[in-house]
Amino acid sequence: MTGPLHDLDAMTIRRISVSEMDNNVYLLTSKSSGAQVLIDAADDVPAILGLLADAQEDTDAEARVALIITTHSHWDHVRALAEVKEATKARTAAGEADVPDIAVPTEVPLRHGDVGSFEGFDLEAISLRGHTPGSVALLCRDPTGPAHLFTGDSLFPGGVGNTQGDPQRFASLYDDVVTRIFDRLPDDTIVHPGHGGGTTLGAERGSLAEWKQRGW
Repeated sequence: MTGPLHDLDAMTIRRISVSEMDNNVYLLTSKSSGAQVLIDAADDVPAILGLLADAQEDTDAEARVALIITTHSHWDHVRALAEVKEATKARTAAGEADVPDIAVPTEVPLRHGDVGSFEGFDLEAISLRGHTPGSVALLCRDPTGPAHLFTGDSLFPGGVGNTQGDPQRFASLYDDVVTRIFDRLPDDTIVHPGHGGGTTLGAERGSLAEWKQRGW
């Protein structure tokens, strides 16, 4: 058992890494209500259920998954989705344009700017078009500290997500990342990507021109 990745005033953030691809699975838990959001049920159902069990320590209320959000439709991010949904009875959400490519039915199609309230914290959906047409990031603003941004495979330390060498897809993703993230959010915003370790917007901001010039 490991403790929270971030222990905020109103909520906790936990993370586990699953699969041979080092996929991150994130769990947000409201301390006051026990409401939870699981981000990317990527793989390894027992590990995810263990994550849910551990998070009961993060609230005095009964912890319960209200929503499972899939950041994008790629296979490595949805391998445990069906079984975790069955175990938790939670609703599912994903970016509207990716819904047809996810085998498990999506009950909440996300559009850019949608905000969900979870009895202790809010999440804003930010569409980042390019890695997939419906990729979304999830923004959680902490009133007493830095914001937390869950970016799926659209933003990593060192660059944006893979756009398969397609200049149009890269331009779309780069423009969305700049205008919808870097132009809006401060440098202390913590970035939680879909694979590997995190970063901050401040650590990456100085490299934006380099990313644009290299085209990936």
